[in-house]
Amino acid sequence: MNDLLKTMRMNYLFDFYQSLLTDKQRNYLEKYYMDDESLSEIAETFNVSRQAVYDNIRRTSELLEEYEAKLGLYKKFEERQAIYEKIMALNVLESDKQRITEYIEQLQRIE
Repeated sequence: MNDLLKTMRMNYLFDFYQSLLTDKQRNYLEKYYMDDESLSEIAETFNVSRQAVYDNIRRTSELLEEYEAKLGLYKKFEERQAIYEKIMALNVLESDKQRITEYIEQLQRIE
């Protein structure tokens, strides 16, 4: 997986599972993946070694993947998005597209 795809995936996993992480895990991942800070910058901010930041990010990324393997929230989100895109690609009236969009949004709010 290339770096851009990995970053996008981690951002989504972070969105879905951040409440399951510690403050430190959340802070490191947010700075690394969302704020695009380097390991050195993060280490300086938290007054720890670059290696400590790297280890924490690696372990936390693995943890997010474990959560996804068990709960599948991101996979379900991708499936809903694919269906939504297929519906929007249909040749229907604009008013129907708006109603369809509203129905899809209702579906997405259901857990």
